[in-house]
Amino acid sequence: MAVRIHFTDDDLAQIRLAQAPDPMWEALLSMHLLQTDTASLVFGAWRHTVRRRLAAPVGALLRLAPPVGYSADFLTPAAGSGGLDAGIGALLSTPRQRLGHDLAELARTGRRLPSWARRLADGDRGALTHLGRLYRHYFATALAPWWGRVRSRFDAERAVHDRYLADGDLGGLLNTLHPGLVWHRPVLEVTGLGVERDVHLDGRGLLVLPSYFCRRTPTLLKDPALPCVVVYPMPHEDALSTTSGPRSLDALLGRTRAEILESVADRGVTTTELAHDTGVAPATASHHVGILRKAGLLSTCRAGRVVLHTVTPLGLALLDGRRRG
Repeated sequence: MAVRIHFTDDDLAQIRLAQAPDPMWEALLSMHLLQTDTASLVFGAWRHTVRRRLAAPVGALLRLAPPVGYSADFLTPAAGSGGLDAGIGALLSTPRQRLGHDLAELARTGRRLPSWARRLADGDRGALTHLGRLYRHYFATALAPWWGRVRSRFDAERAVHDRYLADGDLGGLLNTLHPGLVWHRPVLEVTGLGVERDVHLDGRGLLVLPSYFCRRTPTLLKDPALPCVVVYPMPHEDALSTTSGPRSLDALLGRTRAEILESVADRGVTTTELAHDTGVAPATASHHVGILRKAGLLSTCRAGRVVLHTVTPLGLALLDGRRRG
């Protein structure tokens, strides 16, 4: 069984590889992972941390995104490619007809919906605003601390496939994205979804989106009338937070700075958290962070009321070399 996406010549000229990770898709797909215990080697520590930190009302948001079967299409608007604010702005502007259609589709699966789902289906402004607040809380808790990691992996994945687009080798691009995507010009088969249907692009083109939290099989929106995007899983190493392997990085950076770099590899952390993780005073941790930042191995940004340190692609490359040993 497969979803078959049919291309015209115009569609082939409009195949695009996403420029950045989409926070709305990453939010949705991470919600799926959060509600299961799959892929525990890679996501187990993340799942444990997020489950402890999420506020209870976010459970209602998860009801719109069951881990198996249909999730509401309106949760991943096309504007999400422009960043979180653009994505949530589009979410809050979802037409009433789309809200009603998607929630009715979700109700047909027998899924228990939030108490405010009926008001949401009617386009109630208060219900939409509440949904937006839940989404922001979810992103801040479940994704923002790890976003540097998501972005680094995304950039590495995009670099692998950019050369095909530069050479005009669409077959090479589509055949190397994921085993679940099979290209037989002019049809792209998306396998593993457990459904059989045909989607005709008719000049709309296709957006190809690598995803950090997508697991096992590629996915796409159910409604063929919506912009066509194929989301596929990025490859991961076996474990994100292993500390085994040679100590050559310690010799290069010093033990404390190596431990700090390891601590920020999988999530954004504060200076206080780094001090706790490495057993040094906050002032000492701040000093080492400054050195690593000047070397281009860490970046620092404000997330709400806290300042988070995350690993850069260069820092990630150093760590990955260490982990491969």
